[in-house]
Amino acid sequence: KTLGKVPVNCAIVYSIRVGIELPTVEVRFERLTVQARCHVGSRALPTLLNSARNIAEGALGLLGVRLGRQATLTILKDVSGAVRPSRMTLLLGPPSSGKTTLLLALAGKLDPSLRRAGEVAYNGFPLEEFVPQKTAAYISQTDVHVGEMTVKETLDFSARCQGVGTKYDLLTELARREKEAGIRPEPEVDLFMKATSMEGVESSLQTDYTLRILGLDICADTIVGDQMQRGISGGQKKRVTTGEMIVGPTKVLFMDEISTGLDSSTTFQIVKCLQQIVHLGEATILMSLLQPAPETFELFDDIILLSEGQIVYQGPRDFVLEFFESCGFRCPERKGTADFLQEVTSKKDQEQYWADKQRPYRYISVSEFAQTFKRFHVGLELENHLSVPFDKSRSHQAALVFSKHSVSTRELLKASFDKEWLLIKRNSFVYIFKTIQLIIVALIASTVFLRTQMHTRNLDDGFVYVGALLFTLIVNMFNGFAELPLTITRLPVFFKHRDLLFYPAWIFTLPNVVLRIPFSIIESIVWVVVTYYTMGFAPEADRFFKQLLLVFLIQQMAGGLFRAIAGLCRSMIIAQTGGALFLLIFFVLGGFLLPKDFIPKWWIWGYWISPLVYGYNALAVNEFYSPRWMDKFVMDKNGVPKRLGMAMLEGANIFTDKNWFWIGAAGLLGFTIFFNV
Repeated sequence: KTLGKVPVNCAIVYSIRVGIELPTVEVRFERLTVQARCHVGSRALPTLLNSARNIAEGALGLLGVRLGRQATLTILKDVSGAVRPSRMTLLLGPPSSGKTTLLLALAGKLDPSLRRAGEVAYNGFPLEEFVPQKTAAYISQTDVHVGEMTVKETLDFSARCQGVGTKYDLLTELARREKEAGIRPEPEVDLFMKATSMEGVESSLQTDYTLRILGLDICADTIVGDQMQRGISGGQKKRVTTGEMIVGPTKVLFMDEISTGLDSSTTFQIVKCLQQIVHLGEATILMSLLQPAPETFELFDDIILLSEGQIVYQGPRDFVLEFFESCGFRCPERKGTADFLQEVTSKKDQEQYWADKQRPYRYISVSEFAQTFKRFHVGLELENHLSVPFDKSRSHQAALVFSKHSVSTRELLKASFDKEWLLIKRNSFVYIFKTIQLIIVALIASTVFLRTQMHTRNLDDGFVYVGALLFTLIVNMFNGFAELPLTITRLPVFFKHRDLLFYPAWIFTLPNVVLRIPFSIIESIVWVVVTYYTMGFAPEADRFFKQLLLVFLIQQMAGGLFRAIAGLCRSMIIAQTGGALFLLIFFVLGGFLLPKDFIPKWWIWGYWISPLVYGYNALAVNEFYSPRWMDKFVMDKNGVPKRLGMAMLEGANIFTDKNWFWIGAAGLLGFTIFFNV
């Protein structure tokens, strides 16, 4: 009952009772121009020929040779303005007007391939002098989430990665000033503030509060879902995307079309909550909406109207209709103001709003509107405001973030391990199925290479054992294939979190590798226990455990390889084609399909970089150095007796050095580390 009043009381306590100044951020952009170089016409079509030409031109471009002609498109054209704290700002404009590009430019997330001119500053600090990804949050219009996690788990993980910012420091200062002033805090407010200032908690009160204000409390324990499993609705996903960012301590929000998929009532409720955050928490929000309802439009204080990459109007909502009336256009009584603003700059719709009966209608271009606005009293005030540089000394020390590491590495690792373990439990069927599949294949292999039919009399018998070892190598190699689709499905979420600086890449990779080691140990034991004595490999106990170690390392190497292929290819289609090329090279040059002595000299480098070489040689050396092979002799071509084990290794083009077991094991371990890195 009192939950909705708590943030209001917090702000009042901060600002009125003891005079604590809340950190505020003013975002200014001056003479901002964004251009893109791209192909136009038939050259821009995604045909096979054009794709091949793009690759060739890109390769030549690295050498400084420019062959293809590209057109320059101006997305934003010399725009200037300011987004002020404590004021809700609405970004309006027809499609393709440059709204998303402006939001990305202000958030410091502009694509590097775009050319940017002009300056963007927060409290007078250019983007290069602080960490914009930690200071501001860009909320995309696309919903990218882990489908297996529930709504609450998604927000909890986001809160743990973002931390609490300066809340703890502000709370400490508040307690000190209250004590000096003899003020006794309200129990509800004090409890809320302390609960939301705690770092490292798995589920915070801030998450519960965010779920409540976004109307997600009814589906908090429902999985988000994806194309393969049913979850929450599209509108609820859009609110999860918003909640994922506002659950953190960020004071600046750039929100791109957050109303997509939402009904007008839900949009109104969300914007109303954000309005409270802005007015009472002195936050800075720039939000773009497509055709907001009149009651939602009324919640905003300022309007930025963008069209054809130029700002037509920026200032208080109360003066926007007055500006267009001065240009000769009037909004009809039954017409929504937001719809009028998006249509009045359109050549197709502009004439119907012409209201000046004293002169005939003529089309007024966007450039003319932009020039007229500069002479309008709101435009003059904006120009005067921008002409005075922001005094950096006025910036609160907690307003901007100057370090990428707002949360300790230990807490990030703990959060990442918890998330990965949760996903493993949700996907437990995959790991159970893999183990059962391995048992079935092992039983089938044991009946093919049955020990009663496996002898150690001559070289022909030895090559049967080589076949059994190769089968062991290949089966355990492809046992890691499941990592490919699992990794690819999580890559979009990883890239999103990485760009937001939630965590570095190794924080994501390490739990993926470490938490799968127990499953790999179980699968290795299952395979070796079922096959080793059934197939009749060397009966010594030390060779049993050595083969177990090699099988485990092969599985780890394979898992790392398929994760690396997923990271390079980034889609299942490319991974199944381009990724197959890596596997073919590894297999052809692995030393068993084509012996080492038959590989051409210009391809011998491929032999040494194939991880299968090390697994194959180590398995063979471990088997054929056993007494039952080394205590028997055969005649070579010259009639000289030779140990059967040595003759077998030489005949199969395998290294005869006994140390190759450890060389092979070290090679597999090295490839495992390399692929995961």
